[in-house]
Amino acid sequence: MSRYRPPQPPSSLYITPEGYTALDDELKALWKRRHHVVEALSAAAAEGDRSENAEYIYRKKELREIDRRIRYLQKRLPDFKIVHDKPTDQTHIFFGAWVTLEDDDGAEVTYRIVGADETDAQRGFISIDSPMARALLKKTIDDEVRVTTPTGKQCLLVCRVRYVDGQE
Repeated sequence: MSRYRPPQPPSSLYITPEGYTALDDELKALWKRRHHVVEALSAAAAEGDRSENAEYIYRKKELREIDRRIRYLQKRLPDFKIVHDKPTDQTHIFFGAWVTLEDDDGAEVTYRIVGADETDAQRGFISIDSPMARALLKKTIDDEVRVTTPTGKQCLLVCRVRYVDGQE
């Protein structure tokens, strides 16, 4: 038995301007943090025996994680397609939309459809590649959406669609 796993399908390259700015800021912050980690690593290496030097081992791991994230961001940022424009028909759900849904119990939940690299469950940002977003695309107000979630099948009603946070 092998541990082979087929590669994941590539995620979409669409991103909001806010998401792009956040990732670009993260890259700049990582470069600054990397500089400090390299200095701490040099100081730890100068202490002598590296095999039992916990500070040295920790800093090497930290540097490896920073370098991995920097490589990812440097490879990904130039390929992004920043979506600045709102759709002409703002009654339908497309990328960047804030969508308010109501379930069978009357509970409302709001999601924003964003790029795969800017998802955030606490803020209600879902990836355009997610099953929920795929089911919502091109729907309009008062449409019913059936989605299979980890908790089972759900039937949701689209209550509101907007393209600016706080817009009513």
